[in-house]
Amino acid sequence: MSQKIKEKKQAAISFCLQAQDAKTRARAGILDTPHGRVETPAFIPVATRAVVKTLSPQELEEAGVAIILCNTYHLSQRPGLEAIKEVGGLHQFIGWKKTLMTDSGGYQVFSLARLSEITDEGVTFQSHYDGAKVFFTPERVIEIQNLLGADIIMPLDECVGFPAEEDDAAEAVRRTLLWAERSLSRHKERHQALFGIIQGSTYRSLREEAAREIVEMDFPGYAIGGLSVGEGSVLMNEVLSYTLPLLPEQPPRHLFGVGTPENILDAVEKGVDTFDCVMPTRHGRGGEAFTWAGPLNLRNSQYRRDRHPIDENCSCYACKNFSRAYLRHLVQINEMLGLRLLSLHNIFFFQDFMRKMRRSIIQGELASFRREFMARQGRRINL
Repeated sequence: MSQKIKEKKQAAISFCLQAQDAKTRARAGILDTPHGRVETPAFIPVATRAVVKTLSPQELEEAGVAIILCNTYHLSQRPGLEAIKEVGGLHQFIGWKKTLMTDSGGYQVFSLARLSEITDEGVTFQSHYDGAKVFFTPERVIEIQNLLGADIIMPLDECVGFPAEEDDAAEAVRRTLLWAERSLSRHKERHQALFGIIQGSTYRSLREEAAREIVEMDFPGYAIGGLSVGEGSVLMNEVLSYTLPLLPEQPPRHLFGVGTPENILDAVEKGVDTFDCVMPTRHGRGGEAFTWAGPLNLRNSQYRRDRHPIDENCSCYACKNFSRAYLRHLVQINEMLGLRLLSLHNIFFFQDFMRKMRRSIIQGELASFRREFMARQGRRINL
């Protein structure tokens, strides 16, 4: 790889480790990007169509969010690249001044498998917006993300579901590595960091092969793909346990699509730095709140006259101002305010959860944090 490419990647972001847990691989770090600083471990709310559903950028900032994730495929279809380019890029289009990550649309290819055709050249699939045929090559996906202008971008990859035949998973790894090389060759923007993605389903030999090859390409960051697709927590943790030690220590590591606080805690202990998932807002819109004492379904009748806040230990706007009874009423009548307040609470909870976990790593108290959190959640503690 040329020195020019290496210098380009080093200039896009910087990542330094502040602390590492003595008994696990958990890390606390600082990720600096052209649009600000992200303290890790960090949870990244998902803004698939350029919005974290029901919430404004101001509310996200007030909840402590430093980075959000948008989707390349969806934005290329609606509103389209020209509309975003016309207003100066994705940051300006959203009104978001902090760090942005975009994924490649590879997961959408997986979810639209019935409508797609995958070859080494790229992916042809039918848009679920208007039925039009769409052709994505690795180069085109990079071009789209260069135009969007996110701080961290992802190459096109092939994700297989679970369970997957080993031959199918091996073919997906081969193609993902091929596309990674082509993506690196096309990526030219110094202000954007292109991460490498590691696939391989639940096959150790494939994950190890993918990790070795991706690391050899010398990306400024790495992402673990192909998990949280039905394999369950045990297998997911096994994959992370043997994959993450193969990655260099310095670059940041991202895990796609995870998830619950318990799964995040497990993955942090194995060395993951950042996470994205739709869970906080999706559950909020369903009437469910995450709390330090476990999930709370406000559709349940037991909260009809409950004067307590969602969580006594939370300082978000919803908890400081409204009772469970009122929020249940809003949910029951399908009032948008109720869905917004629960989504806001859940985003705040996840940010608070990550902040406290990070502090425990720096202070050398992660084991105590885990014991207390799992006990309050009513979960069995594995020591």
